[in-house]
Amino acid sequence: MKLISWNVNGLRACLERGFDDFLHKESPDIIALQEIKVQPEQLNYVPEGYHAWYFSAQKKGYSGTAVFAKKQPESVRFGIGDDRFDAEGRTISLFYPGFAFVTAYAPNAQEGLKRLDFRTNFENAIRTYLTDLAKNGPVIYCGDLNVAHQEIDLKNPGPNRGNAGFSDEERALFSSLLDAGFVDTFRVKYPDLVGAYSWWSYRFRAREHNAGWRIDYFLVRAQDREHIHDALIYNNVFGSDHCPVGLLWEGTWN
Repeated sequence: MKLISWNVNGLRACLERGFDDFLHKESPDIIALQEIKVQPEQLNYVPEGYHAWYFSAQKKGYSGTAVFAKKQPESVRFGIGDDRFDAEGRTISLFYPGFAFVTAYAPNAQEGLKRLDFRTNFENAIRTYLTDLAKNGPVIYCGDLNVAHQEIDLKNPGPNRGNAGFSDEERALFSSLLDAGFVDTFRVKYPDLVGAYSWWSYRFRAREHNAGWRIDYFLVRAQDREHIHDALIYNNVFGSDHCPVGLLWEGTWN
């Protein structure tokens, strides 16, 4: 199975920048989107050959997630049952007989870490949610998780230490999720690969110089790591300040 995740930083804008071309070229079984920034009445877009689910933030032009899948799941869940995060449209879960697929747009801790408490509460809640799901079978968790876990995951770790996305607190929260029984699929396949990023600032020609961060992930249960065929970063795909990331999964819908 081919699974893709992409923070599109505004789905309507990304559609104008080649989203359809990428989708139909890659033809993933499931593609998850974050930061769609669109309300249901603003966009009626269902790609040909896919089922679509949108979870918009209550605040217009902000946050939100979507998932397009070729096969209808047994059930879909919007949110994790906590209004603090669900009001921002941050998670969608699809449940198939063979696995649970969860995408999330993790909150940004923001400048000065002024939203770190909110971020921490989200991470604790999503970890509990995922570990509960993992008791019942494989879980595939993906999205813009808004943290570079290790120094290898960003170009300039020194100057960014303590900043949002590379604070000790956020990195520790990511470690806690791994300690709870999950693995970072990209590092399973490419433990020492440097220069592999999924987000670049629009400033200072960062993408041109590959001065980026790897903050978009696919995680799976540690006991399912043998099903990881490959982990992908589509760093030559534009349309957003993030590029898509992918997982080739040796599993089935059933």
